[in-house]
Amino acid sequence: MLDVRYGPDMDFMHPVQAVIPGTQGMVLAVLAETTAELSLRTTARLASVSPSQASRVLPGLVELGLVERREVPPSSLFRLNRENVAAQVVIGLARSRETVLERMGAAANELPLRPVSLIIFGSFARREADRESDIDAVLVRPDEADDDIWAAGVEQWRTRVRALTGNPVGVIEISQSEARDKLSNGSELWRDITRDGVVPHGATLDELRTVVHA
Repeated sequence: MLDVRYGPDMDFMHPVQAVIPGTQGMVLAVLAETTAELSLRTTARLASVSPSQASRVLPGLVELGLVERREVPPSSLFRLNRENVAAQVVIGLARSRETVLERMGAAANELPLRPVSLIIFGSFARREADRESDIDAVLVRPDEADDDIWAAGVEQWRTRVRALTGNPVGVIEISQSEARDKLSNGSELWRDITRDGVVPHGATLDELRTVVHA
């Protein structure tokens, strides 16, 4: 079997800075989050850098075409040039969490035996996932399912998500009827899942709670 090794985990709290380190990444992360024009001082404050640090990197970003500058004496206003190809990469990094959720859902939908629901919980669901974080998931299986096909699908999904994020992936497997009971009367873990869970594929948490079995 091919031994696939991954490098450092992705920091989904600061995805732009994880790929573009230093002041440049911090400034670009701020500009990627808004379409508004920002002054140098506002940009520096939001990026948690000093105005002098921001003033050293912004001219280079303007020269590269990633950032637009408009003079409003005595100030200059800056915003990301969203038509720029490199800026679009920065925007993609900034929304990497949303992209990962979409692709995790798509990966679940492509399995030979599709789960009734995929629930992402924990730090990733709470927008707190950093380099030390795992991806925590619940895969809800149909009550009547072939064990071998299901097990192969779970491993396929786990491997896909590990490659997608770089982060370790933990999976809780549970049947649809068990999920109903756990979500309604479960432990602290299941109360956390109920509170924080994000569903990129299949039945919602409310639907799982109210499903009626014949």
